[in-house]
Amino acid sequence: MTYELCIDIGGTFTDCLVEAPDGGRHIFKVPTTPGVFQNGFMNAIETSAEGFGMTLADFLQKVDRIVHGSTVSTNALVERKVARTGYLCNAGHLDVLTIREALPKPVFDWRLDYPDPYVSRGRTFGITGRMDAAGNELEPLDEASVVAAVDALRAGGAEAIGVAYLWSISNPAHEIRTREIIADMWPEVPVTLSHELNPIGREYRRTIATVIDASLQPIVSSYVRALTGALDAAGYDKDLLLANCMGGMMPPEELIRRPIYSVMSGPTLAPMAAQQLLPGRNLIVADMGGTTFDVSALRDGAPVVSPEAWIGPDMLGMAKIDVRSVGAGGGSIAWVDAGGMLRVGPHSAAAVPGPACYGRGGTQPTITDANLVLGYLDPDHFLGGSMPLDRAAAESVLSPLAETLGLSIEALSHAIFTTSNNTMVGLITDMTVKEGIDPRDSSIVVGGGATALHIAEIAREMGITEILIPRFAAGLSAFGGLISDMRREEVASQLHASDAFDVDRVNGVLDDLYAAGKAFLDRAGVPEERQRFDYVFLARYRYQSWEIEVPFMPTDGHITEADVEALVAAFHDMHERVYSVRMDGDVVEFTTWKVRATGVRPGRIAPAGMPAATSRSATPKLSRRVYMHERSGMVECPVYFGEELRPGDTLDGPAIIEEPTTTILVPQDARVTLDSEDNYQMLLGDVA
Repeated sequence: MTYELCIDIGGTFTDCLVEAPDGGRHIFKVPTTPGVFQNGFMNAIETSAEGFGMTLADFLQKVDRIVHGSTVSTNALVERKVARTGYLCNAGHLDVLTIREALPKPVFDWRLDYPDPYVSRGRTFGITGRMDAAGNELEPLDEASVVAAVDALRAGGAEAIGVAYLWSISNPAHEIRTREIIADMWPEVPVTLSHELNPIGREYRRTIATVIDASLQPIVSSYVRALTGALDAAGYDKDLLLANCMGGMMPPEELIRRPIYSVMSGPTLAPMAAQQLLPGRNLIVADMGGTTFDVSALRDGAPVVSPEAWIGPDMLGMAKIDVRSVGAGGGSIAWVDAGGMLRVGPHSAAAVPGPACYGRGGTQPTITDANLVLGYLDPDHFLGGSMPLDRAAAESVLSPLAETLGLSIEALSHAIFTTSNNTMVGLITDMTVKEGIDPRDSSIVVGGGATALHIAEIAREMGITEILIPRFAAGLSAFGGLISDMRREEVASQLHASDAFDVDRVNGVLDDLYAAGKAFLDRAGVPEERQRFDYVFLARYRYQSWEIEVPFMPTDGHITEADVEALVAAFHDMHERVYSVRMDGDVVEFTTWKVRATGVRPGRIAPAGMPAATSRSATPKLSRRVYMHERSGMVECPVYFGEELRPGDTLDGPAIIEEPTTTILVPQDARVTLDSEDNYQMLLGDVA
């Protein structure tokens, strides 16, 4: 009789989703503790223990597995609170981090200040020595210049070093020797080598990933050790797994070794949860937390993976599940700009002090304060009644803004509500319409405690009619952590043209990648029967600038001469799918090879799907005045308590459904049914 936990640290709350021995799922929320996140982590476990009537020590004895999604590395990058990092590159190539791949936008704004490089010129050192693209040594490594650079970095207070030399992916000897020199001189400093971390041909992407990884080494290792230390002190000695940016899990020591995989790892768990809830579907996953609104997408049941994730002005340089964020969380602050326009976000009241209605000293109006004034939140039922809200405090911070704009408090609150919704619609548009995807072909899966208040208006704007709101929506990312597999991606660059394809060399690369992936799974203790390996190549037409990713499955991990034609055909098919054009007569260039190693989670939770539910009219518990857009004002609205609803219960809008950790706003043109898997199905449109 054991429990499994996933703890997801957000900007305002830390969520703990517990899978009980009977299969039931329970959510517990505590305030996030910025600066000492491990305290909030342990508080969440202790609160969960109390919820099951146990002491922390007794509860941990019954916990078999803890998984964790962290924002520590993401916050460090966004706030630039990372380790002082040195960068060693080839002499004459000091500006890779400055030039980048040119700025993404706006390209014609001559007034734009060019952003500073991730590593300053003062900690950037050119090292004499050079390899060519074929891996031939053109100039030997000048070890004296390495020694001088390390001496200067040490004297200047550097805390980590990234090494990225040209064509190290073809011959890494110079990078390896550089690390040996650093280890002899300064053994305690963490060092990241580009050919080991991200062996791709794109110079900037390989370099930026290298220095980001190096800069996170002290921060992530310190956090993970503090976390494991707190668990050890509490008596926990079972499995702890940490989320990575590919929507999977890694043991702590693996994430310490490659901390860049922890960047934006928490939000990647939400699409994994949606994949489990509605397998094989086109989905949009909307997750509104206290600080941000996060959006991801699934096509035919597979999460969209992006090779171009950005952190501020810098690219991450690593492939990750495509999750995009905007500052429109419950704590986002409403304000008036110089032109007299109402704006919401991106700044947030965060966990400390939080929205004014939390009663913790917040002094600025937020989305949560507006939702309370609109009647969407019950001040006595928030978080199941464990955290009463102060409506008077919300009105006091909204009043000055209402006077400035000449609006009533209710009208201002609705303006804040719709303004934030428009921001969210814009983000979904960026991920769908601007990527050539028709959002009307998708359903929405809701995550986050506040999303279900906003989602109907957002879906209507996007032309989407089907919404799934799990009872545990507030812990959607945490649920994704519970059901996620162990994952790691191994990458190698090796150029082959379809008219000159060297099968033996490719098989050698695939063997090396498979061995590295298997070693990862073996270190993580995954038995062979739960080990899975997927293969991917990146390719392009000759003279194209960019590659596309194509999955393939070699027989016994190897390809034959006869398989090459099938690989080329697979590329043509994928190119047509992505760009709506194919050029069957053109030469295809294969540039990069990947093996994705997966340790399949034991005892997978069965997919929920969206089963048909037997219709049975539900009975409201009470009513209260709520602002309804369709009626342009406050109206008496029925309120249903989620704890009293049973599978098959159906209700029509307008209505409010209150769950302990989320509240659902049902508009006038919607019908909601609680299905057999405890998910609320909302259908928008004519429900007569």
